Amino acid sequence: MLLWINGPFGGGKTQTAYELRRRLPGSVVCDPEHLGFGLHRMLPPALRGDFQDLETWRRGVFEVLDLVLDRHPGPVLVPMTVVDPQYFRETVGRLRDRGHDVRHFALLAERDTVLRRLRGRGLGHALRAAAGKDAPLRRESFAVSRLDLCLERLRGEEFAEHLWTDRLTVAQVADRIAASAGIALAPDTGGPLRGALRRTWTSVRHIRFD
Repeated sequence: MLLWINGPFGGGKTQTAYELRRRLPGSVVCDPEHLGFGLHRMLPPALRGDFQDLETWRRGVFEVLDLVLDRHPGPVLVPMTVVDPQYFRETVGRLRDRGHDVRHFALLAERDTVLRRLRGRGLGHALRAAAGKDAPLRRESFAVSRLDLCLERLRGEEFAEHLWTDRLTVAQVADRIAASAGIALAPDTGGPLRGALRRTWTSVRHIRFD
């Protein structure tokens, strides 16, 4: 089974994926952004745009996930924003056509909620400054510029199942996804402090410096 966790940039996709992995034995996170970043590194700066516009990225995402689903025995967790209906068909749709069990979830929230979450990534600004990098973070600027489009597109029926997360914790979002997919998660243990530390560490691990 593949759980595709969609949503606006800053909507909690990565945090949810790693919460699921922590509580779902045998699961693995496969992040299509890594393929996109690799393609960017191969291109001259003047040719770098939205890597989702590259047919190579969409075809590569399908081929890699098809391989993982064929050979990995456990659940596959994919945190990735895809709001273009054609790109969605070329990735999620092709995997379903291939016969894979793909469950799609769009994590939605009010605009102010997502903006507040993006501001919570301020640790990334501090780390970039310490590393001598320019601020603000390009990814945050890109996320804000695409926010309204993402929220509008993801409300469409083709992007169901929709899950509103404004008043849910990351653990509760994971619980809702698991219940909908019919899978059992290990109990959420460790307390609020340990959970906050885990989420901070997940954020730090996914800060890009290039």
